[in-house]
Amino acid sequence: MRRALLPLVTALGAGILFGFGLAIARMTDPQKIKDFLDLAAIPSGGWDPSLAFVMGGGLIVAFFGLRLDRVIKRPLAAPAFSHGARRAIDGQLIAGAAIFGIGWGLSGFCPGPAIADLGIVAGSVWPFVAAMVGGSWITGFALEGAAGGPPLPEVIDAAAE
Repeated sequence: MRRALLPLVTALGAGILFGFGLAIARMTDPQKIKDFLDLAAIPSGGWDPSLAFVMGGGLIVAFFGLRLDRVIKRPLAAPAFSHGARRAIDGQLIAGAAIFGIGWGLSGFCPGPAIADLGIVAGSVWPFVAAMVGGSWITGFALEGAAGGPPLPEVIDAAAE
């Protein structure tokens, strides 16, 4: 039982840490995001570059975190490391990134902070979250049907190596 509980506790801790990071960086504030994305405000001094530092910090953590499987054979809270099977930059990835960016820019809500905002600015974020969940579900259903089934992640079994 203890082994099955560890991944849940780890996920809860990571989610709480992520939520605190979002709140401290004010990434749950749509105006903060819009001020970063408003590059036309640079000459007047209205542009807010602080989000670039938050992104840079995330990139540094991800750079080292995604390479942990090269150093340790098995994760602490899972039976094996999980890696996506896709490695190439393709049209689907570019289209998804563009849709994500357009939605983020138009609404000021990034999906993670939007979930956190449900408890803060619930009235204005509900339509976004509903559209995000609905769009994700419809897209997943369409892609699953086109591929003949759900995509499965490639799992590297440390015991087999």
